[in-house]
Amino acid sequence: MLETLTLLLTGFAASFFSALAGGGAGLLQFPALVLLGLSFAAAVATHKVAVVALGVGSTARHLREGGIDWRFLGLCTLLGLPGVVFGTRLAFGIPDHVGNVVFGCVNIGMGLYSIWRPALGLHPAPRNREGRGLRWGCLWVFVVGWLTGLVPSGPGVFSTLLFLLWFGFDYRQAVAQTMIMVGLFWNAAGALTAAVAGPVMWAWIPALVIGGLLGGYLGSHLGLLKGNRFIKRAYEFLTLLMGASLVAQGLLG
Repeated sequence: MLETLTLLLTGFAASFFSALAGGGAGLLQFPALVLLGLSFAAAVATHKVAVVALGVGSTARHLREGGIDWRFLGLCTLLGLPGVVFGTRLAFGIPDHVGNVVFGCVNIGMGLYSIWRPALGLHPAPRNREGRGLRWGCLWVFVVGWLTGLVPSGPGVFSTLLFLLWFGFDYRQAVAQTMIMVGLFWNAAGALTAAVAGPVMWAWIPALVIGGLLGGYLGSHLGLLKGNRFIKRAYEFLTLLMGASLVAQGLLG
């Protein structure tokens, strides 16, 4: 009973903050699975399967809000899927400390960059959505898809930053795109790959999924209510915290 409650709360908290800030579910869920006794590979596989609930819950709320550019989102989703599958398969063979330190530093850099750019993402400024800019953007989408499969802790922050910087979405739009593309579709691809290639702890999935559904919906709801500035601060806080946590795990683990 205590284990089930712990898994429910873990799934809820991870999905709530991730849906609010545009990534970071792995910051709480992945280390918690390790602390509960799973090996690195089993934690990666179990997290990849369970985190799909985040996308379902968050997408349900964003569909109510509307305003999604489905043609653009569909293109990005399809282009990134091969990278997700490749990255997920590669993730099982990466030394823990190396990946944690590298991606931790990258996350810290993204948070500091957003702080350094106080106006970033507060207002939409559409760009690079056709012609040469879109072609380069497609390449970046594939790279972000690869990172999504590769990194167990908070890969959504990469796509959120891509939508902000390259395509000119505001924070609300960028997080909505990320939750649907990464949280739902890319995570589903990663989950299928993990289910085939990794040792998933299936007995834990129901509790993680229920918590994830609720957390994803309510986190998105709060972000939509509070607006871009609130989401921006949440993104900055989460990327810095996630980066510091990954670096600490890599150096001390």
